[in-house]
Amino acid sequence: MIGTIYKSTGSWYKVKLENGKFIDCRLLGKFREKNIKSTNPVCVGDVVKLNNNKNTPQIEFILERKNYLIRKSVKLSKQFHIIASNIDICFLIITVKNPETSTMFIDRFLASTFSYNIDTVLLFNKVDDISDKEENTLKTFLATYKSAGYDCLKISGKKGINIDKLKLIMKGKSCVFSGHSGVGKSTLINRLDSKFNIKTLPISKSNLSGQHTTTFSEMHDLEFGSRIIDTPGIKGFGLFDVSNFELKDFFKEFISVEQCKFNNCLHHNEPGCNVKNLVENGSISRSRYDNYIQLLEEIQNS
Repeated sequence: MIGTIYKSTGSWYKVKLENGKFIDCRLLGKFREKNIKSTNPVCVGDVVKLNNNKNTPQIEFILERKNYLIRKSVKLSKQFHIIASNIDICFLIITVKNPETSTMFIDRFLASTFSYNIDTVLLFNKVDDISDKEENTLKTFLATYKSAGYDCLKISGKKGINIDKLKLIMKGKSCVFSGHSGVGKSTLINRLDSKFNIKTLPISKSNLSGQHTTTFSEMHDLEFGSRIIDTPGIKGFGLFDVSNFELKDFFKEFISVEQCKFNNCLHHNEPGCNVKNLVENGSISRSRYDNYIQLLEEIQNS
């Protein structure tokens, strides 16, 4: 039997078979012995082969993944977690307040998705409830990431702003929604499809951060012909298996820059660096470049 993982709790897996039927299964014992060094050897989005055990069907192996979204601890531990696989498009949900999403978090996330060839769109949520100052911050974010080559969309899951535009982007695709807790993932999914009523919680008043409502990644079939993977909120996002010489290739706007003086230029302290020249004249975002340097130094010091 072949099926797709729709939900993983770590011990049980909800699988949708090719005939549309859902079944619960476990992971075959010997599968774990392969030890692929992740906290979760099987993830939502995986296409798997199951045995025909009538009591408890078991996952025998994973078919080859097209891609996957992966993160490790920002404390630079050796453990990593696969968030989802076989993704057509990823949506990073961003808010400029309640909670505030930092550019460093965004740039870590974008470097990771770009490194695994995952098309990513930035959704700026809660645009119905921001001050003039926050509107200026939003405009800066939009200018920064549009100039870096990313598609951006202002939305409101609560008020339904630009939801039709979002549905057009999503139609026929397997999508991932990710972002900090509290950015409105659950509210947005509820808005996208009337059959859902995912629990939502208010922002914590003590630290202005979101409260977790999604504890496990789960895929949903939407009524307009899309599949969406809702993921637990992420506080931090560490890059996995990226060397200091590779990092520059995962910042979109660096790739098209004319060759620097040195072929192996890291765009850091080297003379004759065209990326640094473009930062100085404003063609490349100073924020993006500063975050790149911080990530580069983290990798070099790890």
